[in-house]
Amino acid sequence: MVDRAEVRTEGAERSRLASMTGQGVGHAEVEERPGVRVTAEIRCVNHRYFDVRVRASGAAAEHAHVAEDVMRKLLARGRIELALSVEGERTVPRLDQERAAAAFAELVALRDRIAPGEPVPLALLSQVPELFGSAQAGVPAEAMRAAVAEATERACAEVKAMRLREGEALVRDLEARLETVLGLVGLIESKLPDVVASVRARLQTRIGKLMEPGVVLDPGRLEHEVAVFADRSDVAEELTRLRAHVDEVRRVLREPMDGRGKRLDFLCQELGREANTLGQKSADADIGARVIDVKCEIERMREQAQNVL
Repeated sequence: MVDRAEVRTEGAERSRLASMTGQGVGHAEVEERPGVRVTAEIRCVNHRYFDVRVRASGAAAEHAHVAEDVMRKLLARGRIELALSVEGERTVPRLDQERAAAAFAELVALRDRIAPGEPVPLALLSQVPELFGSAQAGVPAEAMRAAVAEATERACAEVKAMRLREGEALVRDLEARLETVLGLVGLIESKLPDVVASVRARLQTRIGKLMEPGVVLDPGRLEHEVAVFADRSDVAEELTRLRAHVDEVRRVLREPMDGRGKRLDFLCQELGREANTLGQKSADADIGARVIDVKCEIERMREQAQNVL
């Protein structure tokens, strides 16, 4: 049987991010039946829920529910496709005796109507459809069920290993995007004093053009208008919350917990909400362009989060 350590999620693995994308193949020999082997092939793609589709052939078909139960325990989310097949199984012909007897009785009745006394050869039954089938020879159901479970467990182990490798790549990508967001936030923050100074200069110039000759501009009134603008365009809270959300995303990436994909998706929504507010308050074209860059990075992060367990 398969070593349970291969498929058991250890504490070290739980702390690593896992993707929902993966594939794996598992094989298992049927006990006491040399040469008979079950193969399980699994492919997983992104999906909000646990969605399983099983295709099985041969003697494994009647045990497909066993494979589904194994995947439900070992694989969390995703659209999962499983193909089960059996190699080396021998089949024997099987006659549906009840259908054969009924068909022969009908032939005898027809003979009695059209040619009484004529013999009715049994060979005629070979022409009757669906009288003959096949059955797997000599493999107990319990042995086949165990082989299906073992092959599926081995395939799940490969899937989980691939998911973890892709998860590590996702972490690197998300961390790089977080650094980009923080860099843009710092750039926006550094430009804020210049924006206020620029507004003060523009207001002073425009008011000076509108004033009549000899009228002196009230400095207090100018500073009041500048202060009103600065208050309306104050984005200190949004920048603080953006940094806080970035720190929370980093914490989620590092700490072991279930459902991190959903948590990351929620945090990306919060990052997007703060970025939208930041854009609405920004009156400077250069800052507006940087805000768009921030929103693009957040959207890419959210797309990645959709594929995280």
